[in-house]
Amino acid sequence: MRFNRILLSSALVVVALVLQVSVLARLHLPGAVPDVLLLTVLGLALVYGHVGGALVGFGAGLLADLAPPADHAAGRYALVLCVVGYLAGLVKPENGRLKSATGPLAVVAAAAIGTTLLYAGVGALVGDTAARHVGLSSLLFTALLYDVLLAPFVVPGIMALARRAENDPLAETGSAAQGTDISAGWLASGTGLRIGGQRGGLKVRAARARSARAGRIKGVKRL
Repeated sequence: MRFNRILLSSALVVVALVLQVSVLARLHLPGAVPDVLLLTVLGLALVYGHVGGALVGFGAGLLADLAPPADHAAGRYALVLCVVGYLAGLVKPENGRLKSATGPLAVVAAAAIGTTLLYAGVGALVGDTAARHVGLSSLLFTALLYDVLLAPFVVPGIMALARRAENDPLAETGSAAQGTDISAGWLASGTGLRIGGQRGGLKVRAARARSARAGRIKGVKRL
């Protein structure tokens, strides 16, 4: 990952984790806690792709595992967000821009359900049965509801910041120069035959004129 991606991703992940731990977790909402960290990872994955999404997800999950309120094994949420970030990056738009909100909302809904199930499944493997006491169905419904409601306020802003950080002035200069070369190529391909034909015709005419003049001069000398 480039330096601007690492810097922006780190800042956004830290802000999202602080907001989730210090504000959303203390609201004591029924069921799951609104996962702003997940929405941040999804927004970055939709711009950076599957590799960047996996790296950002792993770093964000590991940071959440090591945060003071965490009561689970380290690396558990890192694995979950790494997988989710990778899968979300696979549906990245080709130009980085979204045509409608249906796609991102579907990604958020699938990620909310998948994250809860994967987190509970990993917990079952390591002997954590907290999800059974709370109720997995309640966690799934509330996680889906909270994340989908928060998605329009988080994901578009994250994607806009990531796209703006990707617009390097040097890259823009290079692309502008490349665009100039391409336009020149289009001009050459569209009018090259005509220009070449005109130039060739002018050269032939000039050669004929010179030969005619030379013939006249030679004739004068002969006379």
